[in-house]
Amino acid sequence: MRLDKFVCKSTELTKIEAIQRINLGELSVNDQITTNEATQVHQNNTIMLNDVRLKARDFRYIMMHKPAGTICSNVDEAYPSLFNYLDVDKVSELHIAGRLDVDTTGLVLITDDGHWSFNITLPTKRCNKIYHVNLANNIAGDVVSKFEKGIKLQGEQQLTLPAILKVITSKEVLLTITEGKFHQVKRMFAAVGNRVVSLHREKIGDIYLDVELGQWRYLTNEEVHSFTKVINL
Repeated sequence: MRLDKFVCKSTELTKIEAIQRINLGELSVNDQITTNEATQVHQNNTIMLNDVRLKARDFRYIMMHKPAGTICSNVDEAYPSLFNYLDVDKVSELHIAGRLDVDTTGLVLITDDGHWSFNITLPTKRCNKIYHVNLANNIAGDVVSKFEKGIKLQGEQQLTLPAILKVITSKEVLLTITEGKFHQVKRMFAAVGNRVVSLHREKIGDIYLDVELGQWRYLTNEEVHSFTKVINL
């Protein structure tokens, strides 16, 4: 991670204060004074602030059941941030591993571990996300095979990656995708002449949503490390 982020994560300094201390030459990395706040550092480096060795706080991994009418942002905008539901310290250090639209409900993973979230959201890692979808019109008979082959979205040159569509009823399906393009699920169904009425994400990787609407909990160590097999594909 960047040196300024490491300093913030191991002290009570703000980002501005951390950059000031770095620029003043008060930080050393492996016994070398470092004045560039963008320097990449690792947990096994010896990082000193004057005569004090810094140790970053443990990363946090959180599951939340996102309500409709909230946004996946750290701050309120036109709609309230789902972070209002979190009762934890230093919320500003957290980010969301795969955002949902304002009207979409379901599983959101929240962390301050950028490497962990990057490997979940990167399409080449093939991390499955399962959505429960209610549609305005009956599902056409050829849509399952179309989704398996990939869909041409408006404004996109490449097809979507293969997706698995399980039909529950004529207007209700489970969709498994490994990407997270802008409004992807809604755009996929629009491309085949249908419209999403409601959308709910119930699973990411091996993690199922198991908390009530608006509630959250920390992931277990087993859940956190369950993504290793996805990351190593």
